[in-house]
Amino acid sequence: MKKNILKGFMALSLIVGLGSCKNNSGHESEAEDAKEVAEATAESMEYVVDTTASTISWIGKKPAGQHTGTIKVSEGSFMANDSVVESGDFTIDMMSIEVTDLEGDDKKSLEAHLMGTVEGKEGDFFNVNEYPEATFEVTGISEEEGEMMLSGNLTIKEETKNISFPVSINKTDDSYEISSEEFTIDRTNWNVNYGSKSVFDSLGDNFIYDDITLKLDIKATKKA
Repeated sequence: MKKNILKGFMALSLIVGLGSCKNNSGHESEAEDAKEVAEATAESMEYVVDTTASTISWIGKKPAGQHTGTIKVSEGSFMANDSVVESGDFTIDMMSIEVTDLEGDDKKSLEAHLMGTVEGKEGDFFNVNEYPEATFEVTGISEEEGEMMLSGNLTIKEETKNISFPVSINKTDDSYEISSEEFTIDRTNWNVNYGSKSVFDSLGDNFIYDDITLKLDIKATKKA
């Protein structure tokens, strides 16, 4: 038996989320206590994540508008048999946070704020110098009401919560592709509290929604 512990993802998570008013975009993933990581059977094969072909997209919103961006998967793998992904893990490079709806100095400024590389604002969002990676460990894949659901432990800033979200899984002879629908997580469950109306009083309209919208497109090929 091989236990495959997943590092990584999303941060994945990442980003700008919104306050006590929820931004209901896509499937809302409730954060639960961490669960036991899935184990692979002896018959399973290892599939290594293609980091150049895998992406995590994010959307963060506030009353005045929204920002979009991406973050990179730096490594990861799945264990799978002929028909089922049994376990897996991803590492997300929090230093790769990119804003895609801005250009020039505005783009650089927001990226620096999200990553926490601005002096005095290190802890506002993701503080990448202290927490350079986020991790995701698969805890199970199940079918619920006709949808395939992927569950796993997401760790951001040393806080681990279990989340579930809808995915489609496509297999070829030597590869797997896992693509999620858009889903949201509440960033305050991972102590990303800047601008949250549910954490801070008297923000008026100058708040950021707690929800972050994420979409994953992960490709992995059979290990040679």
